[in-house]
Amino acid sequence: MPLSSAIAGAASKPLVTEIDSRWTMAYAAALGDSLPAYFDTTRESPVIAHPMFPVCFEWPLVVGMRSEFGATGLTTAEAIRGVHATHDLVIHRPIRAGESVSTRLTIAGVEHRKPGAYLVSRLDTVDDGGTPICTTWYGSLYRGVAVEGADHPAKTVALPAPPIVEEGEPLDEAEIDVPAGMAHVYTECARIFNPIHTDAAVARAAGLPSIILHGTATLAIAVSRVVEVEAKKDPARVARIAARFGAMVTMPSILTVRILAREAAADGTQVFFEALNSEGRLAIRDGLVSLRN
Repeated sequence: MPLSSAIAGAASKPLVTEIDSRWTMAYAAALGDSLPAYFDTTRESPVIAHPMFPVCFEWPLVVGMRSEFGATGLTTAEAIRGVHATHDLVIHRPIRAGESVSTRLTIAGVEHRKPGAYLVSRLDTVDDGGTPICTTWYGSLYRGVAVEGADHPAKTVALPAPPIVEEGEPLDEAEIDVPAGMAHVYTECARIFNPIHTDAAVARAAGLPSIILHGTATLAIAVSRVVEVEAKKDPARVARIAARFGAMVTMPSILTVRILAREAAADGTQVFFEALNSEGRLAIRDGLVSLRN
């Protein structure tokens, strides 16, 4: 059955989440990122979360969104064909351990794409005073699913055009080990459960060769490298993260993160990157991290 574009505009109820330091520390530890900003509780200011941490408290809403599909005619089998295709996160300010946040999901757009139906969810997170903390545009592609009705493109914030990069050495290149159990560790530390990442039988039934690493984990690893190299190890400078997901990352393997270019912006620096799996295929393409001054 096709996915009706009439679902655009549907919204969830707000979900309130308590952010504790045990969770934020566990998330950074799952990535192998040990920056003091995530762990040093002796600092005067509270420890902060890794820039990709919003995926943790957004996940229940992303899963819950699928209940909206009942009104569109999309079957359960079609709904589980959805893959995380794009991610665009705007960070208004760092998330601090010990605070309460409220997140609301709105289906921001539905479009027909050649591989299937492309759906963009917008997740808005605010603090207990209603001040924005972060906004995410989460793009899902439902392979082989048609769209019924006119396209409703999501109204997103335009991304900066990537510079033309000449052939040659990148600004930075790092090979990062992806151990055999990383998906299991990430699942528990992020509190993001999808059995294709931890259960070989489910992964095989879904047409995958084996369990694969979460796309958000792959992106977070790359962001950690950008923070280390380009942000002087200060994750509070990260203002935006955007990327498209591509090739699968199996385990164990090696992930190669390549920082391709940097450009000055009015309020900081734009850093462009990519990540390759152990077969040399692009697992992350069109990667961007915007850094505040």
